[in-house]
Amino acid sequence: MKFGLVANLKRFGAKEAIEFFINWAKTSGNQLYLSEDLKDDFQNTINYLPSEELAAKVDILVSMGGDGTLLATARMVGKAGTPILGINLGSLGFMTQLTPQQLLPALDSIVKKEYQIEKRMMLKIDTPGIEDVESKYALNDVVIDNGSVARVININLSVNAENIVTYKADGLIIATPTGSTAYSLAVGGPIMHPKMEAMIASPVSSFSLNTRPMIFSPEDVLEVSIIDDDRIAQVTIDGQVNLPLDSSNIVTITRASFYTQFITFPNTSFYRVLRNKLHWGYTPSEE
Repeated sequence: MKFGLVANLKRFGAKEAIEFFINWAKTSGNQLYLSEDLKDDFQNTINYLPSEELAAKVDILVSMGGDGTLLATARMVGKAGTPILGINLGSLGFMTQLTPQQLLPALDSIVKKEYQIEKRMMLKIDTPGIEDVESKYALNDVVIDNGSVARVININLSVNAENIVTYKADGLIIATPTGSTAYSLAVGGPIMHPKMEAMIASPVSSFSLNTRPMIFSPEDVLEVSIIDDDRIAQVTIDGQVNLPLDSSNIVTITRASFYTQFITFPNTSFYRVLRNKLHWGYTPSEE
């Protein structure tokens, strides 16, 4: 079986986990390809591929790091659809649920085909008039806000060409069910099971008591625009890709035509992660 590896070397324990993975591949007879940006740190490994080619050349892609690494990996995989195994080297690791200590049994289970595939909805972002877009896809969310300027802006939301609402707010989050436990949750958005398909619109610090988060069908076409002529705003994709916006730009957000595929195991549970990592449902006496 062919495995690929993307990793964040800034995380504590990253090099040790990667060396373990390399040794496992050699002794188990499986092939391992590392992202080319790791080449300087692991000279004894001869299999390297550019990150943009990695997903298409392997059967399984392992992402080592935090949730940010996993989000970047998902966008990198894109339409290739290569299943991703997330290994948490960070602090919270809500999406990357497995630890380095669980890597060996996870790899052995994958070789034995004792795993499940969980499909996650992605968002596609179209921004006519804006060039050099690094990635048009988001696994977590798309955020339209005022950037570094601490002032409210007027953000218009239309759905299927029907005007819905104009928010006077710090920003607007359009999230997937996967992203419902991220920034959207922090501003009062609902928690959705990541296997569901929907789009959540959550205003950030809305200057009104009458605006609340809304859930839209995955078939809907959302259009977001800034209606302040003199304001410069930005759109941020998964908290990692930033693009400038002004009143001439319309951000169109739809469901992507493909899914991100995560490897899961029978003993993993979304609700268990909610309880253990977000203390969901706990009372103060139970902490």
